Amino acid sequence: MPEQPPLRVATFNIHHGRGPDDRLDLRRVANVIRAGRAGIAGLQEVDRHCSRRSEFVDQAAWLAAELGMDVVFGANLDLGPPAPGGRRRQYGTAILSRFPIRDSGNTFLPRFPGSEQRGLLRATIVVHGVPVQVCNTHLQDDDAAERLEQARAVRALITERPGPVILTGDFNAVPGAPEIRVLIRSLRDAWAQPGAGPGHTFPATGSRIDYVFTSPDVEVRSATVVPCDASDHLPVFVDMLLPERVAPRVDVASHFRHE
Repeated sequence: MPEQPPLRVATFNIHHGRGPDDRLDLRRVANVIRAGRAGIAGLQEVDRHCSRRSEFVDQAAWLAAELGMDVVFGANLDLGPPAPGGRRRQYGTAILSRFPIRDSGNTFLPRFPGSEQRGLLRATIVVHGVPVQVCNTHLQDDDAAERLEQARAVRALITERPGPVILTGDFNAVPGAPEIRVLIRSLRDAWAQPGAGPGHTFPATGSRIDYVFTSPDVEVRSATVVPCDASDHLPVFVDMLLPERVAPRVDVASHFRHE
């Protein structure tokens, strides 16, 4: 039987389309994803009719249309419209896919008082006939204890479903941090396998805080951080091979808040 073609997965904190020059240009984000030939991309800091900072654009829908990809969006902040009859103002994460998305849901993660609500966006994506659990998240930026609780919740949610798992996100934690150690009890850090160099994704501090994790049944072939001016973060692109056969899946949809 011929080997399946590699799947290229990206994770990218798009900073609502503003680069280090503070210029809003969502097309730069689209160009990075297009040039990188991502089949699936987990995006963080995505606005949907959110505010003037992003000109009230539905960024997830715009990127999907521009790239010809399917999309699901997880609203972790959901505010009323600025005026009666207007659209709700939302902020959160998105998953873009060139493969069919079978179902999706967004689950709120533990939140300490006064902190921003974070979530785990999940999509079942059928890649070359194989259903894959693709998850995307953005953990708290300024409280390690809160991040640890969120990481524990993420691990509990993703390990309840059998079959291959891909987890992307901005984890706001460097390799070796307790919250990363929690995740690699069940998953593999894709960069730690074939990635070359430190893999810094946040140039402002010279740190690696953006990750792609996979379940052990996924074979990682390559991992690359791509320089760009589309965001204050740099994207990670990972080539991987999925298993050809998947164990029967268990429905745990009750754990996810569907939109």
